[in-house]
Amino acid sequence: MARLRSFQRLAAHFVDIADFLLVYIEEAHPSDGWVSSDAAYNIPKHQCLQDRLRAAQLMREGAPDCPLAVDTMDNASSAAYGAYFERLYIIQEEKVMYQGGRGPEGYKISELRNWLDQYKTRLQSPSTVVIQV
Repeated sequence: MARLRSFQRLAAHFVDIADFLLVYIEEAHPSDGWVSSDAAYNIPKHQCLQDRLRAAQLMREGAPDCPLAVDTMDNASSAAYGAYFERLYIIQEEKVMYQGGRGPEGYKISELRNWLDQYKTRLQSPSTVVIQV
């Protein structure tokens, strides 16, 4: 949840240049599977889409202002983006511009912030145009 709050703060800071979307995928540490000792919630493995939608509402509580999508039960989004189980992306004009490392070790909000800071600077810098006469 702390990472989620950091993500929400980042989204609020860069709302003027980017749209943010959370995608809830399969549960990394289901209570009836590989349980984490620091799990904040008791969420069993999703058996149906309704289970996944209920669990996703907990994610919404951590970032209420950010749009939320839920992966399909065949985990199509997770597989397509190699998200197992946390990952940050920047997609621009249907192209992946930034792909963070796999979480939890590779999930680095600071890297994403740096990319967005650089992008914002480029947007605010006047373009240099060379005209040959």
